[in-house]
Amino acid sequence: MDTLRDHLWLWCHAAGSHNLEWDLPAPSSITPAQAAEYMGIPNAIMVVYGGKPEPPFDGPAAEMASLKRIVWSIVGDSSSTRNDEQTDLEEVVRLAGRFPNIAGAMMDDLFHDPDDKGSISRFSPEDIAGFQQRLRSQASPLELWTVAYQHDLQRPVRPYFDHVDAVTYWTWHARDIPNIVEKYPLLEEIIPDRKRLLGCYMWDYGTHAPMPVDMMRFQCETGLKWLEEGRIQGMIFLASCVCDLDLEAVQWTREWIAANG
Repeated sequence: MDTLRDHLWLWCHAAGSHNLEWDLPAPSSITPAQAAEYMGIPNAIMVVYGGKPEPPFDGPAAEMASLKRIVWSIVGDSSSTRNDEQTDLEEVVRLAGRFPNIAGAMMDDLFHDPDDKGSISRFSPEDIAGFQQRLRSQASPLELWTVAYQHDLQRPVRPYFDHVDAVTYWTWHARDIPNIVEKYPLLEEIIPDRKRLLGCYMWDYGTHAPMPVDMMRFQCETGLKWLEEGRIQGMIFLASCVCDLDLEAVQWTREWIAANG
């Protein structure tokens, strides 16, 4: 029988990834595996940040071998510019052949403001269809996941979602978190037949400030309700590289997971 914990994921970057920006209160040195153990979260989404780590990924994958499931990025964050032209798809496929807990591939920061050609995405719907076909061709097929922010849904995103297996839904500013009750149904309308997961920030990256505990509580309680109702299939907590900073929102979340997991 599934528990809440089975549906929880930790969004992971290499240790110290956020130390030079975001105005964190102190440097972080915790690794993804250490952060997952500390938070009591069995599943991870490992995402290249600022181009790091670079392939091959065997080292960090080995450190995370004890986790139940990992979704590994084939398109890293927007500062991972190598992924603007070339994904890490083949490396993740190779890695999954060695580490059986790798269950899927993530496309982070897929969408952007329209460029001079009118494109709103780092890759076309046709590209994404090819990624999914490659992932599904494995002896143990892998899922294709992507990120969508609340504001992305105002753009014509449906063609980009036609060939993904899961969409993770994020709200960039803490002040906008209460709006998810009103805004989230649009994603359900766009992709009624896809897996959906709620992204929960533990630091307010939009304003470079601590996540207020009342907003952390709102995310968690809303996510739990939606899980029970079948409106989402998982919750994601971001990020591993703030879990050792004694942040009030992180501590509250850890206690909430322990009480409800």
